[in-house]
Amino acid sequence: MTETSPYDSAEFLDSDEAIAEYLAAAVEEGDAALFRRALGVAARARGMTEIARQTGLSRESLYRALSDEGNPSLDTALRVVNALNVRLTATVASG
Repeated sequence: MTETSPYDSAEFLDSDEAIAEYLAAAVEEGDAALFRRALGVAARARGMTEIARQTGLSRESLYRALSDEGNPSLDTALRVVNALNVRLTATVASG
């Protein structure tokens, strides 16, 4: 019998560049739920306590907003993005 362990993307997000690429790929998909999940994974990779401190939000509210049932406000999402040291940009869509 083959043993498996749970896969956690957060384990591989070990730099600002990796986090930025991960979030960019999620944004590219155009799926708000996917971006919310990616934002939560990136926040866990950096450490929810640290993200909470930098955003001025409680850990509990961050976990709730970034959960599968969550729906973070744009303000919350931008605070988390800024705390992750990432900049979101807009470009003209092709095609």
